[in-house]
Amino acid sequence: MTTPEADQSQAPRPEERLEQAVRAAEQALIEYEIAVETFRVEVENFSRLHEQRLGPLYLRIEELDAEIAEAKAARTGDPEDIRRAAEARARVLPMPGVEDLLHGWMDGDGLFPEAVAMLTDQPVRPPQRVRPSEEARKLYRELARKAHPDLAQEEDERKRREEFLSRVNAAYARGDETLLAELAAEWAAGPVPPERRPSPAEELYARLEWLAQRKELLTLVARELEEGAIAGMLRLAPDDPDGLLDEIAERLRADIAQREAELAGLLGRD
Repeated sequence: MTTPEADQSQAPRPEERLEQAVRAAEQALIEYEIAVETFRVEVENFSRLHEQRLGPLYLRIEELDAEIAEAKAARTGDPEDIRRAAEARARVLPMPGVEDLLHGWMDGDGLFPEAVAMLTDQPVRPPQRVRPSEEARKLYRELARKAHPDLAQEEDERKRREEFLSRVNAAYARGDETLLAELAAEWAAGPVPPERRPSPAEELYARLEWLAQRKELLTLVARELEEGAIAGMLRLAPDDPDGLLDEIAERLRADIAQREAELAGLLGRD
């Protein structure tokens, strides 16, 4: 038989349910942030590989279109054909003086990768594939869940986690399994953060509000990624985005062959 005093000592604290809600919201936000970050890496990698693999093919098509238009204009002498040829050639020519003006650091698309690497002390290492390997994804998710700054109670611990997670994000963006494994070992050997201390109800409510605001921000980021052209292309082949690049390349090569044949006919080479 228990005494009223014993029953009172076993009763839950008023903040207990609120603390549980905060912990659940924190974990949900972390999982959502991991999903957004992994998708962002895929979108950026696909964009970069799209440019690296397919950029020369697109440029070849533009050059052939300009040559075809010029050949037609030379044959007909029609002012409209001449105008179209000039427009097609203008699309191929680079913007005059851009590289000289910016001293080789950037072009119309932004900083060169070499310039970014120099400014951030990182080697130039383009991604090898759109989606990092399963092992890299597994390591990244585990590290993000363990080391996420939102789990920190003290400001110093939050800063330590932010710095560490930025290194994790950079390694994941490159698909560097070896570095991710090293970072996992580093985290396991690092200082153990102190246990969370009970927080006043006001602080817990403020925490929930901050988490909700953070989720709104992530939702906007995710929506922007989803609505982009690159994400639209990724949706065409969600299981094999790298294979999609090969398929597009084959179609572009067929377009190039068709244009080369059309140009040969205009120039009397067939």
